[in-house]
Amino acid sequence: MRLFFALWPPREAAEALHQWALAAQRVCGGRVARAENIHLTLAFLGEVDEKPGISVQGHRHSLPIEQARYWAHNQIVWVGPEEIPRPLLSVVENLKKELVSKGLKTEKRPFAAHITLIRKARGGELPTLPRIDWPVEEVALVQSVLGGQGPRYEVIERFPLIPPAA
Repeated sequence: MRLFFALWPPREAAEALHQWALAAQRVCGGRVARAENIHLTLAFLGEVDEKPGISVQGHRHSLPIEQARYWAHNQIVWVGPEEIPRPLLSVVENLKKELVSKGLKTEKRPFAAHITLIRKARGGELPTLPRIDWPVEEVALVQSVLGGQGPRYEVIERFPLIPPAA
């Protein structure tokens, strides 16, 4: 199984991001992610034999979508927060500790909160982002199934986050 942990946006947020990406594609070309595939990867496990038996801990929060960028080195257009929200960073740190404690490999590079919307892009002036409401209430364990139409993502487990302390 090819697995990763991710945040999944509400349908309205995914559709708004998809529509924005279609407008950006007119400027920079490339292949736009399908709305149902839009997500923020927290930890990529790659090929594993079985689902890891771990817990994911953290608090609910909002994910601000404040910037859109083009990364020339890998030809992607992405969106995300200007600064990683502290509750999100805490979720990622806790998740990585759990994965390491189970003997699973994690990426060594620092976490970058980005949502890839266009691949094989050429760059250009990106349109203004719409206001996006992305409440983060759970973390998903997702299986990537490769096929002729590109990857299909199947959520195989959900880990609810707890309400923030009052």
